[in-house]
Amino acid sequence: MLIPRALGAVGLAAMVFGAAPAQSAADLSGGYARPIGDAPATRNPTPYTPALICLAQQPQTRPMPRISVGRIADMTGKSDFETGAKISQGASLFAITALGKAGFPVVERLDNSVAEIELNYARQRLLSDTPELAGTSGDNFRRILAGQIAGSSYYIVGGVTELNYNIRSSGADAKVGETALTGVRAGVSNQTYVLNIAIDLRLVNSRTQEVVDMVSYQKQLVGRSLDLGLTGASGDLGAAATFGRSGMEPMQAAVRTLIERGVFEMVAPFRNPEARNRCLDPSHEPLGPALPVLAAQKSAAAQSENR
Repeated sequence: MLIPRALGAVGLAAMVFGAAPAQSAADLSGGYARPIGDAPATRNPTPYTPALICLAQQPQTRPMPRISVGRIADMTGKSDFETGAKISQGASLFAITALGKAGFPVVERLDNSVAEIELNYARQRLLSDTPELAGTSGDNFRRILAGQIAGSSYYIVGGVTELNYNIRSSGADAKVGETALTGVRAGVSNQTYVLNIAIDLRLVNSRTQEVVDMVSYQKQLVGRSLDLGLTGASGDLGAAATFGRSGMEPMQAAVRTLIERGVFEMVAPFRNPEARNRCLDPSHEPLGPALPVLAAQKSAAAQSENR
């Protein structure tokens, strides 16, 4: 039997199963189905976003340095065949956004492909800011001027260096019910587990290539799961019902939190000497003050005792 080409697989299936070919159900918007969910786009803050915004509002005691961001790579090596990398590959973008929140001037160094193409066109006198005048004037092209590209004073590089699964876990299982095969039984299972992510960042002087500051931070994430089950039977009839709920802190949001924390720590001194403590009280941080501050406090205490 010859099958018309226009009939296609859907029509063939309809002929085989005795049904009419399905008709197009596209609506005026061009879709076959309405997407599920209508949550709006919202801002994406972290617990350290207010500190960065506070930093931008602090008075500056000297001109703000231009800062660029290099490669902040995923160095954990954690990936699988189905879902790919476990850690976000956009840590450099997180850092650029954090610098913008803190009010620092940023120069682009991460993706210069468009700038290189335009510069190449300008060298060939093919680039113009008034292309509609092409052919009417011999000097209708963008000129390349010495020193027109802003340089950076410092740049940030580093990586996501740790992803440790299940640094702690706990759980409980319980079952209760009749001992007979046809009896009713109920069970409950509750699990909790913790993992952590860490980053290492460094601030480099663009002129001398000297590493002027470096930070390392880790953040723990918790996951939980709860499962309930009920089974029963009577004669030839059996039934089972299950209920489950699970959740875990988002790993990629944890990376953004770590990046914002590290960026704040490295750039706060550029605003003014008091900006860091005004926007993020060291005494409220986990594990207390940073190690250099703690060492200075111990040294001052020792000197006062010797007097």
